[in-house]
Amino acid sequence: MHDFKIHIVGVAEGEIAPPLVAMVADCRLIVAAGSMLPLLQELMPGYPRARIVAITPLATAIETIAAHAEKGNIAVLASGDPLFFGIGELLSRRFGTANVIVHPAVSSMQLLFARLNIPWHDARFISLHGRKAGPQLAEILAFPKVCLLTDRENTPAAIAAAILRRISPRQRSCFSLFVGEHLGGAEERISAGSLEEIAGRQFAQPNTVLILQDWTGNGAYPIFGLGEQEIAHSRGLITKNEIRAAVIHALRLPAHGVLWDIGAGSGSISIESARLARGLQVFAVEKSREQLAHIAGNRETFRAWNMKIVPGEAPAVLPELPAPDRVFIGGSGRRLEEIVTAACGRLRAGGRIVISAVLDTTRDSAPNLLHGQGLAVEITTLAVERQTYPERHVTRLNPIALIVGDKHI
Repeated sequence: MHDFKIHIVGVAEGEIAPPLVAMVADCRLIVAAGSMLPLLQELMPGYPRARIVAITPLATAIETIAAHAEKGNIAVLASGDPLFFGIGELLSRRFGTANVIVHPAVSSMQLLFARLNIPWHDARFISLHGRKAGPQLAEILAFPKVCLLTDRENTPAAIAAAILRRISPRQRSCFSLFVGEHLGGAEERISAGSLEEIAGRQFAQPNTVLILQDWTGNGAYPIFGLGEQEIAHSRGLITKNEIRAAVIHALRLPAHGVLWDIGAGSGSISIESARLARGLQVFAVEKSREQLAHIAGNRETFRAWNMKIVPGEAPAVLPELPAPDRVFIGGSGRRLEEIVTAACGRLRAGGRIVISAVLDTTRDSAPNLLHGQGLAVEITTLAVERQTYPERHVTRLNPIALIVGDKHI
């Protein structure tokens, strides 16, 4: 095999860095988007048009690159930094890092931050290009500074509308949005607006979106370890601090994925889980109107927007939820067998179910139900004693068993 190099050249602000123009012109083949043809004709008017190949459809372009690779070097033009949500990773995997040289330019995300004079080292970057925005919405809402690459489906208006559907009306004023259209080009335009304003507008492609949230006051709470007095609840119906800590430890939360909290009560498990794992999609299932009001209030207080409230009774509402990686069953309404069957049937491979049991009947039946579904079962019993000092007043909580089932297949 002959030595060859694939040069991935970043294009920014409608330009190729001058030192790279001669190198691109010497390549046997140029792969580029149709929108870059005028630039190529301007920079290298004598280059044969037949040796310029469209980058879409991508699969065809890659096969064309493979067919010409041994005949000489190839230039691939890409917008911005090809290794930042770009084609660089794909081509390096396909042809080997030794054969791929990346020449980055400024990305559209960098340009947007620069135009706004906003630091970007602490931002979260997400590409929605060719992806469904739904699963990404939790992550978008989980950070105070998020920059998005969009596409024709996931438009700024669609993203703003999705956020409006998820958050409470009182939180809308906490959001500021900026949209950069044709960044670096002659038609560049930057717009700012509220969620409502952006949701009602159309923007030219390509565009990049920056979402800022005002998190003033949210830093007053710990990352983990919210106290019972901080979480809205009534009549003492809340998973106690010590039990909550043990439950979340038993869940072994993944950084991303889906958690079902069935019989969520005040939402304490959902809230703590959502705040710990911002990339996790948390679904709090609860049938009580009183408790649903507490969950909604707590979600707003702690900005746990990656948590979705599911009114209704399990297992009836479970089919509408995405398949879970983790399930916590804190209340079953005497339908434990039905809920376990439904949860086990949807649980992803490597998933885990945790059941908290106060009643002897649940302690006895839950292990058998999980084992009967093919899960490996472990049981832990927790007995908590609280003591004040210096009064030495003792409070003993009801013993609780945590029944854990793992799906290894």
